[in-house]
Amino acid sequence: MIDLHCHILPGIDDGARDLDQALVLARAAVNDGITHTVATPHIHAGRFPNNLSTITKAFNQLRDALSAEAIPLQLGMAAEIRLSEEILNMVLLKQVPYLGEWEGDKVLLLELPHSHIPPGTEQLIRWLRKQKVRPMIAHPERNKDVMRDFNKVMPLVREGCLFQVTSGAVAGHFGEGAQERAVQLLEQDLVTILATDAHHEVRRPPVLNVGREAAAEIVGEEKSWQLVRDNPGKIAACHFA
Repeated sequence: MIDLHCHILPGIDDGARDLDQALVLARAAVNDGITHTVATPHIHAGRFPNNLSTITKAFNQLRDALSAEAIPLQLGMAAEIRLSEEILNMVLLKQVPYLGEWEGDKVLLLELPHSHIPPGTEQLIRWLRKQKVRPMIAHPERNKDVMRDFNKVMPLVREGCLFQVTSGAVAGHFGEGAQERAVQLLEQDLVTILATDAHHEVRRPPVLNVGREAAAEIVGEEKSWQLVRDNPGKIAACHFA
């Protein structure tokens, strides 16, 4: 399986606090059947001011440690970028760590505020699409606006966004509300990939198969594998060539 959203890089956001914990997360991912991971640390102005330089440094540190420890996890590097006007300059200055590519567009993992979908979101997405950048919305099932009203996600669908649903949400680990929305997204064939959004070995573990199995009950076995293997493999092929 291929995990395209996790916070495994050491010491640069609210994920792995140091290299030792990063290696614990890597071993847990491998034990779950994950063979490839694209690390996606937060870029969030005022909270996690990461950039290509800080992410690359942590990525190289972990990649070398995985090799030294003989942990069979292939590692790629991207970011989960919080919605803000700063994205415009990042795109223009070629400073975005992209998740990969989809149908000729670069894929940007876009995090909305958990509380709501801000006014202007659709306009930003339209601008990104004109730049040949396809937003993939991170964990829409946990956005409070979407949890209150499923139809809030539909303008993002119409703008051509991709959607990453969290494995644990499908399995009910984030509560009934998030699970209900995750199921609806699956039923309406709006989910592009499942991912772990792992932060911690116990509280937010890198476990993907539990969500795949739960998704298989909704969309079938073949489709469930597309969400954890085929689609993420297509997007992230540039990381593992």
